[in-house]
Amino acid sequence: MTNTEKQSGTLYIVATPIGNLSDVSQRMQEALTLADIIACEDTRHSRKLLSHLHISAKLISCRRENEHEQAAALVTRLLAGNTVAFVSDAGTPGLSDPGAALVRAARAARITVVPIAGPSALATALSVAGLSSTDFYFGGFPVAKKSERRKQFAALKSLPCPLIFYEAPHRIEATLEDCLEIFGDREAQVFRELTKLHEEHLAGSLSVLLEQLSEKVRGELVLIVNGAEIQGEEKPDNLDELILWHREQGSSLKDAARQIAADLDQPRSQVYQRALQLWD
Repeated sequence: MTNTEKQSGTLYIVATPIGNLSDVSQRMQEALTLADIIACEDTRHSRKLLSHLHISAKLISCRRENEHEQAAALVTRLLAGNTVAFVSDAGTPGLSDPGAALVRAARAARITVVPIAGPSALATALSVAGLSSTDFYFGGFPVAKKSERRKQFAALKSLPCPLIFYEAPHRIEATLEDCLEIFGDREAQVFRELTKLHEEHLAGSLSVLLEQLSEKVRGELVLIVNGAEIQGEEKPDNLDELILWHREQGSSLKDAARQIAADLDQPRSQVYQRALQLWD
């Protein structure tokens, strides 16, 4: 170990409560108390947490927009011997939150990086989702732009494992609509305001959830969509045979038209009209 390494500080990646401040752990509090500098997404948000814990430390903003620039500055401070704690607004940094760039820069500089385990909306939702599958796909926040989001979902529709996403309240309706269009009317779950006073868990088909969440909602959400069913027989790849195949599988005409339109990238109205001709 060189003298530079001996003098270097430690970078703590600290998970913080996703809502309920009673989820603060002793180790989390110790790491934040020890830090000379606390880097965070939003200084106003993090100041409330530190005030609750009676911790006084210098706060530095390190959000998505300036993460790479601030990472270089924080590494300089770490090499000078400062102890730095990094927190996101809620949950575990680096998991759909800033933090990865800082960790990479610190490791490249051979600085010790220590994770402080704690709350995560992903793990919290999974723990009460009752999934029988041990594997899953985590997609973070879906792409905001509709066309790109639909491409993202289309690439995932054949995965047999549950699909898990975070979503903002102002986009949840559009995201559910795209899920319904691309995946078909699969079973799904939505978790809202996890660990908070108004925590809510909704379960049902995507069409039912869309109706339940059509009104304005608050708080970030976790969406879990069932994976694709593994069929014993390979689906055909032309329109007429697909229509008849879905009928044999027991699908409704409406659901079949929606799924076939997504599979073949054809207008749903055109598929529906052809299905009407063949269905009976």
